[in-house]
Amino acid sequence: MVLARSIGHAAFVVALLLLGACGRSDKGDSPRVTPATDDTVSAARFEWFRYSGNDPAFEAAGDLSTGYLNPVLAGFYPDPSVTRAGDDYYLVTSTFGYFPGIPVMHSRDLVNWEQVGNVIDRSGMLDFDGLGLSRGVFAPTIEFHDGTFYVGNTCVDCGGNFIVTTKDPAGPWSDPIWLPEVGGIDPSLFFDEDGKVYAINNDAPPEEARYEGHRAIWIREVDPKTFQSISEPVVLIDGGVHPEEKPIWIEGPHIYRIGDWYYLSAAEGGTAVDHSQVVLRSKTVTGPYVAYDGNPILTQRDQPEDRADPITSVGHADLVQDGAGQWWATFLGVRPYEDDFYNTGRETFLLPVDWSTGWPVILPKGELVPHFVSERPSAAQAEAPPVPLTGNFDYVEEFDADRLPFSWMTLRVPTSQWWTLKDGDLRLEPRPVDIGAGAQPSFWGRRQQHQNATAETSLIFTPETAGEEAGLAVLQNDDYFYAMGIVRNEAGGLAIKLRRKAGPDDPVEGEQVAAQTIALTPGRPIQLRITARGDVYDFAYRLDGDSDWITLADGLDGKILSTHVAGGFVGAVFGLYAQAPGANP
Repeated sequence: MVLARSIGHAAFVVALLLLGACGRSDKGDSPRVTPATDDTVSAARFEWFRYSGNDPAFEAAGDLSTGYLNPVLAGFYPDPSVTRAGDDYYLVTSTFGYFPGIPVMHSRDLVNWEQVGNVIDRSGMLDFDGLGLSRGVFAPTIEFHDGTFYVGNTCVDCGGNFIVTTKDPAGPWSDPIWLPEVGGIDPSLFFDEDGKVYAINNDAPPEEARYEGHRAIWIREVDPKTFQSISEPVVLIDGGVHPEEKPIWIEGPHIYRIGDWYYLSAAEGGTAVDHSQVVLRSKTVTGPYVAYDGNPILTQRDQPEDRADPITSVGHADLVQDGAGQWWATFLGVRPYEDDFYNTGRETFLLPVDWSTGWPVILPKGELVPHFVSERPSAAQAEAPPVPLTGNFDYVEEFDADRLPFSWMTLRVPTSQWWTLKDGDLRLEPRPVDIGAGAQPSFWGRRQQHQNATAETSLIFTPETAGEEAGLAVLQNDDYFYAMGIVRNEAGGLAIKLRRKAGPDDPVEGEQVAAQTIALTPGRPIQLRITARGDVYDFAYRLDGDSDWITLADGLDGKILSTHVAGGFVGAVFGLYAQAPGANP
């Protein structure tokens, strides 16, 4: 059961969880995770998990009955792509090395979103073994055509470009249809009115690259059923809209046919503060394309660095038309707490598109991306989702459904099931894999969605030997995390220990930051809490029945959990973990 409360509203919203992410397909041709038994998963029992977030930028919002909050998906939901199917909208985002991969979001109004499934939800679909957490599935694209949904994607370092299809976006999705002739990343499909289908992608330029980040956008016709190439590829953009300026990382291409024109939109400038969105158009799908004089149609790179509550690094947009004919853009952006430091990852934003010039302008030059947008899409306001995805809210996961929520993730793809849900507990089997090992640990987590956030859990766990541990972690990737767990100390007593890993040169398990002996009797719960306050994190605990929290450590460096320090493309995740002694993979 999920209990969710949007701060400022009167009542909790109570709703049954949808069926969880893993092993939901009935396909017989893909391996499935082996079911756990009660004996194999019993050592670490998590009774509940609570998340709360409170960011000042959300407090200043206007009337949400006439407007909406940005981001519409707060936290690590990058590279959004959106499509419309009748009165319904579906959106997908990147998950890189996390599993299940590529969340599928549904909305009736483009503002209130609910996750209905995951594209990559079976252990046999993709393999992330040995990959860094920011490899795996990059920017997906989603299209709806003639009753079928299509997702194009790249498994970076794990197979290349592929297409998956379904009639039901909640899944199951097909096994990957690989595109061996399509190189690079970011494949998307375009279905033309004459029945022809085209694949568009980012790849190396036709000649030797002239500078770092020099890329090109290519197009080729593909078979409508097999998606294999049936024409020679053609370059649509070489470098960017102003090649003489040596633009970098043209990527994320989409083609839209509107009237007699084909519009080609793509991200440019890299995914950091110089990120932008550009647009070109042509009378034929294969070009030549002419760039809009007013490019970029979206950026924040020209804004003052010292502005309040900044939204930066915007780009990677996709366009969709609502039922009243109004166009909207989903795109990614970030909310730093200082300079370019942010722990919440790249998030999904929504803005209306202005076509008054004959070109799709998402944001006029010089304007700021707003946290509150006063114009809503035309559709009637949808009900708030059972689990809030933006604004300030509290959320409690009681673990009383038969599967985990769709939004919970683990690192890489499990090949055995080391967890179970029983009697209102999430039970994790301690396995000899640390969360810093670059492998597949016993870890389930959910995104940090606010600069100011708190994660709490109640744990019943008695380690039998030295080296066994279970607890609560906040993780940016394999090399940057904090983990607070119950262990046996050198004297054989029970203790709570805080570890920190702050770079690839640290030991796999990190280094001990703090530890305290605790009087924890077997079977008695202990509550663990991690609090994020922008660039610092606090760690506390209390025994069940006690009223006061005991500080284990506070004011610790949170910048190690930022993308700026840790690198990569993911955001911080609060997670529950268990591990046993033994050699890491």
